[in-house]
Amino acid sequence: MYAIQYGEDIVIIDCGNKFPDESLLGVDLIIPDITYLVDNKEKVRALIITHGHEDHIGGIPFFLKQLNIPVYATRFTLGLIEIKLKEHKLLRESELIEINPNSKLKFGQMEVSFFKVFHSIPDCVGVVFQTPEGNIVHTGDFKFDLTPANQEYSDIHRMAEIGREGVLLLLSESTNAERPGFTPSERMVGKHLEQAFIKADGKVFVTTFASNVSRLQQVINAAQKTNRKLALLGRTMVNVVKVAMDYGYLTVPDEMLIEPREVNEWPSEKVAILCTGSQGEPLAALARLSTGDFRDVEVDPGDTVIFAAGPIPGNERGITTIVDNLYALGAHVIYGSGSTSGMHVSGHGYQEDLKLMLTFMRPQYFIPIHGEYRMLHHHRMLAESVGVEEGNTFILKNGDVLDIEESIPRQTRTIPVGNTYVDGGEVGDLEYVLRDRKQLSEDGMLMIIITIDKEEGELQADPEILSRGFTDGNFSKLRKEVNRITMETIRELQAENRIKRNIIKKQIKKNIRQFVYTHAKKKPMIVPILIEV
Repeated sequence: MYAIQYGEDIVIIDCGNKFPDESLLGVDLIIPDITYLVDNKEKVRALIITHGHEDHIGGIPFFLKQLNIPVYATRFTLGLIEIKLKEHKLLRESELIEINPNSKLKFGQMEVSFFKVFHSIPDCVGVVFQTPEGNIVHTGDFKFDLTPANQEYSDIHRMAEIGREGVLLLLSESTNAERPGFTPSERMVGKHLEQAFIKADGKVFVTTFASNVSRLQQVINAAQKTNRKLALLGRTMVNVVKVAMDYGYLTVPDEMLIEPREVNEWPSEKVAILCTGSQGEPLAALARLSTGDFRDVEVDPGDTVIFAAGPIPGNERGITTIVDNLYALGAHVIYGSGSTSGMHVSGHGYQEDLKLMLTFMRPQYFIPIHGEYRMLHHHRMLAESVGVEEGNTFILKNGDVLDIEESIPRQTRTIPVGNTYVDGGEVGDLEYVLRDRKQLSEDGMLMIIITIDKEEGELQADPEILSRGFTDGNFSKLRKEVNRITMETIRELQAENRIKRNIIKKQIKKNIRQFVYTHAKKKPMIVPILIEV
């Protein structure tokens, strides 16, 4: 998420989510912290979405619950946003406005226009903000594919025109800034898919990003050429294919699509299956297929499974497990990065693509965006290699602000940001919850149930000790010691006439924590439960 502000007007670009790693126990999503925007809500005019990938639209329902402002997006992107808003029961009260590369908007003294870029999902745009200070350009995600499979060409003439008009500041994506050359064309994948379908004897399973509609079309084309019916597995796959078909971005021959329950009614060599799970997600369709846990459909010996998506860094372990399981089932598996399998090319520009965008735009100042720090650093060096002056590139961290006044930039202030977690129905800063979960997962918990006289503070029975996730080689001995420490603590507090509930619990917690760490070198969560009678 980026914010462009001129005077009293703020326009937001994109509102995505991140997916949690293993350290964020139980967290479903990480979304932008919009505290600054909520505090300045009277200035926020619009949310503009560059394209429909999750890292650009995933946070929208949570954003609109706090700031119900107009959302501007292209036709296909709006279709995907509508699915999310329906799930959150927000569609009726949300203002969704369709734009295209020729649209023009005005917010205060900012005029906004667009230009078409090519990416691995339909209907992608870059954004131009014309301000009294100068033009600011946000590229969105892009690559230059001169032979796109879906005929969605980048508008390089418009890009060159924007550059001639003058660009004060360019924000350009950096995902593949470390990779030399141009990104290979999507058409290469279509040829490899077709060959794999021709060679396959049994069923063909293809897993890819559901949002990569041109890849889905290539799978459909390969199935058509080899006379196969096509089944869809996974809720996301079904939803995206429906939107793409309804809006005319996907062409599926009549009677090709079949339901999963119909797969076994056809000969294996007459069936193809498109499914979710290309990143090793444990609950996605492919993971369940690999363990024989998917109702209606099975992977049989001799079937072919194609991974038509590259692994996102960090997902390799989950993918490897699924590949091993598929081999154990007797399947022929085609996987690996694009260069080894031929089944995937990136939707993000390599170094030459990024340099071409910089050359078109010829910005005075440059902010590399959308990437790890090393990628932003490499993009900075690419910018300097094509003419951006050294010192005119700014690498921003979350919350950093770049102010430009009379063409002079200053990176001197920040706004408060943190992580906002989505955990089931809860949304917010859950750091304390995560700390507790981490402690429980590593060292377990000890509960001490204590019954005392409400007036006198005397014990009415021996403490009861319960443990969860905490082991000790001699637990009966530890139990006796915890009992002893608990009773001693209560007697001492009673003698000092300090028998308030919170004081008893706090002191018991402290004394037992010290003993357990000394005895077992563990720090379980200590939970005293006080029952007053």
